[in-house]
Amino acid sequence: MATFIDSLTAADIAAGVRAGEFSAVEVARAALSAIDARESDVQAFLQVTPEVALGAAARVDALRAAGEPLPPLAGVPLAIKDNMNMLGTRTTCASRMLENYESPYTATCVQRMLDAGCVPLGKANMDEFAFGSSTESSAFHRTNNPWDLERVPGGSSGGSAAAVASGMATLSLGSDTGGSIRQPAALCGVVGVKPTYGTVSRYGVVAFGSSLDQVGPFGRTTADVALSLDALVSGGRDAYDGTSRDVEASFAAHLEDGVAGRRVGIVPAFMEAAGLAPEVKRAVERAARSLADQGAELVEVDLPHLDAAIAAYYVIGPAEAFSNLARFDGVRYGYQEPGCANLAEQSAKSRAHGFGAEAKRRQLLGAYLLSSGVYDKYYFAAQKARTLITDDYARAFEQVDAILMPASPTAAFKFGELSDPTQMYLSDLFTISINIAGNGGVTVPMGLGEDSGMPVAAQLVGKPFDDVRLLSFARAVERAATEAGAASVLPVAPAFAEKGGELA
Repeated sequence: MATFIDSLTAADIAAGVRAGEFSAVEVARAALSAIDARESDVQAFLQVTPEVALGAAARVDALRAAGEPLPPLAGVPLAIKDNMNMLGTRTTCASRMLENYESPYTATCVQRMLDAGCVPLGKANMDEFAFGSSTESSAFHRTNNPWDLERVPGGSSGGSAAAVASGMATLSLGSDTGGSIRQPAALCGVVGVKPTYGTVSRYGVVAFGSSLDQVGPFGRTTADVALSLDALVSGGRDAYDGTSRDVEASFAAHLEDGVAGRRVGIVPAFMEAAGLAPEVKRAVERAARSLADQGAELVEVDLPHLDAAIAAYYVIGPAEAFSNLARFDGVRYGYQEPGCANLAEQSAKSRAHGFGAEAKRRQLLGAYLLSSGVYDKYYFAAQKARTLITDDYARAFEQVDAILMPASPTAAFKFGELSDPTQMYLSDLFTISINIAGNGGVTVPMGLGEDSGMPVAAQLVGKPFDDVRLLSFARAVERAATEAGAASVLPVAPAFAEKGGELA
């Protein structure tokens, strides 16, 4: 009976390569075959890199042939969000501004996954410069949700989530500024982790909001993302990123620690929030019951300043985006408007034609918020709100070990359904406050919603730098959901399972 690449976990693939059941090159070819068969429908990638993938796989096989010990993720196929530099690829951020930009070096997070033995398949689509929640703002093409091609995959890391959900990649990397890993993971039915701010180096990742951005992995199981996090932190603190911290690589080792005797917080205001779909609420309630059945105590907690989270985020985020994107001036690098008479005209026209509508909107807002006479009224007030929100979480975690909440208010919506930018911003209602506070969060699939027939999920939030325990909570929810038949062990969208990608 044939074995397909999408039927194997990251641990399965690495173990198979290590045992000689199949070679890393065979795995890479199977993954590339899956992309050939599925990508035209899903459109998860901006660039597929077969030469780079096969070269990395050949190096893994050479290590095995020489009798050398193999790295923990030997031969595992990986997709990389296109705001992360990797030599041999373009890094476009899904923008015309960087359409032809060749990566001059490799981001630390990418390098650590390569050092762990991953095979890089290519660069995944995203919202332009990570501005969005649906991957519709990509300058090149939309990405389709593998569970329903007429629905969005979420964003901004929609390509990374869809690549895993469709079985084209076993693992992927995304970045999360206000929910851009956890929300698309929820909409595509995969596991997505935003670690505590500072856990993973941001060196080599094109910045959106420097105090908010954090890199994290997507996988089809909690075990897959635990192995990924071990790889991402294995090199210790990155000297090139002043915000990074030393974190022990013990995620996989403690995944089965269990939740008996632990306390889980429930936020009543979140469970009664306007716009929360009944099927999503039921999914979170199922997750709560499953934790209680495994010995956890459910405790109501209050986060009194949550109402300010979206407002604070859409002041801090655009302000930092305006600063970070000022470098794209049509002179140093990026798109350069031809035929301009002077530098001012060249900069103005290059930016006007290089950036898309949402990128312009956020930079204009950021410029206004940082202007004289406005800064104190809005930006300073947003930073005060940030302190209050962070303190709210700190007080809540004096009572509990983790907090359970939705990840997205609804299942995946149809393309064009949320045309008003402010409506789109509200889709990050349940994720933004975690970026403001810096805590870690993980999305766990809870099967398909009864009303939409699309993936629904629950989100768990942990104490700062307590992400090892956080993943053990996620594993407990995943285990119960799998045993109840609400979620498969490997939730590949049925339309794409075993469509190309035959390994043996």
